[in-house]
Amino acid sequence: MSGARREWNHVPEVPIQVSPLWSWPPRPYAAFRWYFDSWFFLTVNLAILGIAFASFYVASPTLEQAARLAPGWMALIWVRNAVIVTLLAGLLHLWFHKYAAQGTDLKYDPRPFPRRGRVFTLGHQLWDNIFWTIASGVTIWSGFEILMWWAMANGYAATITWGSNPVWFIAIFFLIPVWESLYFYWMHRFLHTRPMYRFHALHHRNTDIGPWSGLSMHPVEHVFYFGSVLIHFVIASSPVHVIFHLMFYGILAITTHTGFEGVLFRNRKRLHLGNFHHQIHHRYFECNYGNLDVPWDKLFGSWHDGTDAARARMRARMAARRR
Repeated sequence: MSGARREWNHVPEVPIQVSPLWSWPPRPYAAFRWYFDSWFFLTVNLAILGIAFASFYVASPTLEQAARLAPGWMALIWVRNAVIVTLLAGLLHLWFHKYAAQGTDLKYDPRPFPRRGRVFTLGHQLWDNIFWTIASGVTIWSGFEILMWWAMANGYAATITWGSNPVWFIAIFFLIPVWESLYFYWMHRFLHTRPMYRFHALHHRNTDIGPWSGLSMHPVEHVFYFGSVLIHFVIASSPVHVIFHLMFYGILAITTHTGFEGVLFRNRKRLHLGNFHHQIHHRYFECNYGNLDVPWDKLFGSWHDGTDAARARMRARMAARRR
């Protein structure tokens, strides 16, 4: 891996592995450990679940209030989401980049973040990222949440409660990441097509990334990105599922774009954050469109497992496309 180590500041264990759920012969214990470790105990998924429930009980309307569109509860949702994003992305930026609390340990890209240049709004990568995250990302995220609250309140989307169906109520939280694996891959591939890439290019200004880069997207891309939540028009769910669903997309975009593998404290990685798999996508663009839960990239020839051999295959594939 000498070539990769010259290219990257930090390279985790490669080749990158996908979920053992898709292994043959089956590896049930490995698959169980994969999903258990992604949820319990000190994990981003569980933190998002806690934030979603706190938001539902402390900073959300009731279904009765949501039956009529009113500035009060609609503004509450926008402010709540903006505060969460600002606190999370801001603190992670301070830890990893402003004050470099762990230096470059576990940082994938050797280049410093943020950068300056005319390619960025206001000429600065950080201000570019903050502007598009708040002005477009939080607004469209909140718009979808407002839509779903109103639809559930008026019977256009079926609802359930813990009391009416506790098994399905719990299952939906675990199924949302599965839906994300399917939806995100195909949505992302679509955004890389010629007519759509002019919108997605705004996100790909960030070849090195920081916490504010994850939701730095064109409004058109934000519509597609958060549009995943419309599945709740099809499946009966609760407003707290909608909040979790949108936060899963919004918060996970922040935590997976820190540019670091995780939080290092007292020489141990305490919390896993960004996957090398997606960092490679930001470097090369035309690979690793999906995530590691479902091996779509392997199935459709866009897989890069972090090795020199994978880099050579990717370059050969791209060269063949240019002929």
